Amino acid sequence: MIINHNISAMNTYRQMNVNQSAASGSMEKLSSGLRINKAGDDAAGLAISEKMRGQIRGLDQASRNAQDGVSLIQTAEGALGETQSMLQRMRELAVQASNDTLTGKDRTAIQEEVNQLTSEMNRIGNTTEFNSRKLVNGDSGGPGTTGTAGVFEISFTAATVDTDTLNIDGVKFTAIAATGTPDSKDGEFKAADMASLKTAIESSALNDKYTVTTGTDKIILTQKVASNEDAAVTIKGTGKASVDETTNGVSATDGALSLQIGANGGQTFEVDLSDMRAEALGVSSDDGGDALKDSDGNNVLNAAWTSTTTVTDGTSGTTTERALDIGTSDKASAAITVIDAALKKVSDERSKQGAIQNRLEHTINNLNTSSENLTAAESRIRDVDMAKEMMNMTKENIKAQAAQAMLAQANQAPQQVLQLLR
Repeated sequence: MIINHNISAMNTYRQMNVNQSAASGSMEKLSSGLRINKAGDDAAGLAISEKMRGQIRGLDQASRNAQDGVSLIQTAEGALGETQSMLQRMRELAVQASNDTLTGKDRTAIQEEVNQLTSEMNRIGNTTEFNSRKLVNGDSGGPGTTGTAGVFEISFTAATVDTDTLNIDGVKFTAIAATGTPDSKDGEFKAADMASLKTAIESSALNDKYTVTTGTDKIILTQKVASNEDAAVTIKGTGKASVDETTNGVSATDGALSLQIGANGGQTFEVDLSDMRAEALGVSSDDGGDALKDSDGNNVLNAAWTSTTTVTDGTSGTTTERALDIGTSDKASAAITVIDAALKKVSDERSKQGAIQNRLEHTINNLNTSSENLTAAESRIRDVDMAKEMMNMTKENIKAQAAQAMLAQANQAPQQVLQLLR
């Protein structure tokens, strides 16, 4: 019988601490509702659940992004709806102006309304925005391209003449064959709208200097030579002039709107919103001329623009444009076809945006479903089973109370030594 070390009491005390620690852990889980509160609770489970949490938060944010995309599309579509309504009114006015029962003053009044509608169309196009991002002025259109240095391929066929002598302004010239090796130099081509495409290539290092301009159905090539003798050649054709570019690589530049609709990188969706202002729709112009041409540049209708710049682009301090001219019956009748083409463009754009909106709504549903399923999986790993943990806490509390009672009994054992000393 020893008194320096009460082994029974020490063992009971250790077991009591274990029970109290287990009961404390159960209380932590029950109070937080989580089975894993720290890495020591389940290291592997914590790592898996944290990755799942990242995915869940990414999916939730992607869903919000897609919802913002729907709001953006709805904003743009609302603007196009009003644009289409104004085009319908312009068509109605053009039909009215086609009637020869009207006087010149009547058509002047109708022309004024057409001008105002065209200006408002531009204002809507220039000011419709979502979170300060312009939507239907062309800034949110398809992406451009930039290419690295490459080879520009130009092909041509030799010109032929029926005789050896050319008569120009009464002066005879003899046609002779010329041969030589053309020099090549690096050049730069820039993309532009086909309506205003003009490419000029100049090289000061060459003996010859060429300037190339394009017309509707011809190419004018002006040659200036070192001997101070000038000549001009006009090449006529029935098609469009074009230059094919071969590049080493092409990359996209800013243009279409990009929506992040996934939880991971690269899961984006491009939204292309076209320019829906008056000039882009073909119902106004900044330079006058014919209103509707075929591919060869011929005016297929009598439609034309007003002689003065009576249309604004809807914002202050900017240039003016010309509206469709409905000053005569023929011009008003021709304007109907131009407006019909504009209505088709707007209808096509609205249909495209409606399809995008439907797709985004399905995307939102899928993202929400994925987030829900992943949340359920993460919950099974990390959340605590309340009933089971209540049972464990009750068990540990009972064991701790029993250990306390036994510790009291163990502490009484050394006192039996005193009986031997009496």
